[in-house]
Parts: sequence; C-alpha cells; structure tokens
Amino acid sequence: MSKTSGRQFRLALIGTNSLCAQEIKGRLASSLLPLKSIEFYDPGVEEEYSQLTEFKGEAKVIHHPDAYMLEGLDLVFLAADRKTNIKFGRLAREKGFRAIDLAGSFMTDPEVPAVVTGVNDKILDSKQITLVANPHPISIILSQVFSIISGWAAVRKFLAVALQPVSAFDQAGIEELAEESFALLSGESYERKIFADQIAFNLLPLSGKKGSDGYTLEEKQIEQEMKGILAGKNLAFSLSVVQVPVFHGYGLMIHAELAESKDPAELESVFKKNRLIKFFPSGSSQPVSNKLVAGEDDIFAGHLKLDPGQPGGFWLWVAADNLTAGSANNALGLAKKMLGLK
Repeated sequence: MSKTSGRQFRLALIGTNSLCAQEIKGRLASSLLPLKSIEFYDPGVEEEYSQLTEFKGEAKVIHHPDAYMLEGLDLVFLAADRKTNIKFGRLAREKGFRAIDLAGSFMTDPEVPAVVTGVNDKILDSKQITLVANPHPISIILSQVFSIISGWAAVRKFLAVALQPVSAFDQAGIEELAEESFALLSGESYERKIFADQIAFNLLPLSGKKGSDGYTLEEKQIEQEMKGILAGKNLAFSLSVVQVPVFHGYGLMIHAELAESKDPAELESVFKKNRLIKFFPSGSSQPVSNKLVAGEDDIFAGHLKLDPGQPGGFWLWVAADNLTAGSANNALGLAKKMLGLK
C-alpha cells in the first residue's frame, strides 16, 4: 500500500483553453486520484468571476494566476503560454509544490528532465526534482516503443517518419483544416493563418521553420528529449516529421536495425505481453489507423515486416492518439508518481 494512502491532494491547472488542458481536466475528473481540491487559473482572466469552467458537474471559477495562490498546493499542471509556465514552474521549489510542464516551455532547459512513465520515471524517486516536462507526443510514443524493442534485442539504429495531425497546433489547426477543406470544395477563397501552405488534401514535408541543417525546431526538440529519456541505451536515432491533413492521431513508420537478425515472431510476442501496446499480428484483418486510435489510451502497433535489404532490419507501423496516449496518460502517470501514488 502507498505511503500516502488515505491522503488527499490539492491540485491546480494553469492554462485551461488548450486541447491538452481540456483532456487533463477530463482525466482528473474521471480518475481515482484522491483530490481534496482543484483550482483553475488562466493568464487571460483579468476580472475575478468573469470566466467559469466545469469539473465533475460543478461550476468552477477560473482565476488569474498569482504566486500566493499556489502556496499549499501539492501539484500544478502548466498548460498556459511559455512565459506563464516558466514563471510559475520556477516557483515549484520555493512554494513547496511539484509541477508538470505540458507545453514544452522548458525544452531548452537541461535542468528540467523530460520523463516518460515506465521508461525513465525512476528519476522521480528523488525528492529534489520538483519540476518535470511531459515530453512531445512523438517522444512519448517512440520512447515507449523503442524501450520495448531495445529491451528485447541489441539495436544499432532507429529511424522514424512521424505523420503529424493538425491538432498538434491546437484548436486553431483543426479549424484551419476544416475551413480550408470546405473552401476548396465550394470553390471559395481562404486565408490561412497556421500553415505556410495549403494543408487540406495536401502533405507538407516540414512542420515548422527549418534550421541551417534542414531540421525544424520541433524535430530537434524530439531528438533532444529522446536522448534524455533513453539515456544509457546509446541508441542511434533520427526522425523526420511530415504534416498531414488529419485531425487527430500520430502515425509513425519506424525502421529498426538490430545488431543481429531475429525472428519477427519473437518481437510480436514481446509486444503482445506489454500492457501499453495493442499489437495487431501479421494477417490481421484490422489495419492500424488514426481512425482506430482516436480517443484510445493504448499505443497501436502492427504491420511488422522484415527489411529484405538490411540484415536485422524491420519496419513497424505505429499509431496513437496525440491527446491521450501521447500526452494525458503520461502526465497523469507522472502526477501519481510525483505524489507517491501507485
């Protein structure tokens, strides 16, 4: 039994409008996490009682965040803008609470570890760590898959192409795809705001501005997070992100090169035994797709096939919902670990 059995916790969510924040709020409402209280804050609130939200069927006031309001809290989820998240995340140690960044605000800070439950969450056993980052959804999904594979066999190299949904750009990305699709089908003009080029019925090879090496900031963030999460495994890893006209869910084509050839049936067996993966074996009539994973908590994998041109090489197709399996599940797992719950 947990040392904190019977204890109830005081939580807060700073930033309430993003898709991620809404998913976290819903998960907290339906989870068995023992809550004494939960408060909601948003930097956009200027007048007290001017904005409300709902939690477990009851109306809750969204407050403007101030440092004194965080005193006595056990855990704070940071889902606001970068400036706000950094300001209040830095107060965690001073005010005696723990914090989880949900928005990538600390991705360039080596002092704030990116943590994936079940992969590198043992670092949370240290009470000195008061602030952690919930990694990019791609990092969460890939690190869990890579950890399983590397625990089964020695790996020389991992490559991945990630197909990114428009919801990676929050509600604005969803609205742009929907409105642009309607405009194109109806022969009307449309002024895009989020994507640099047409996204409806189209694929874009970049999901952001590229650097001098051709990689985007997002791709570099994921690579850096992966190095930290899988530290000690010495995995060679490379990634490219492609923007696709899909509302929700990441699709990832993964190529792994093992140190020696293995029977793919062995890996299928390993995936089937893992509680985080819903594996579809060869010959399955059900294809793994974004539609299939929408709203699901599991990471779906399948369509495993050997690479005939590379001894020890194989391809694997993976799909997962970016808001559930790629974000909220991990954040709640981190919260439980940081609060000392099983």
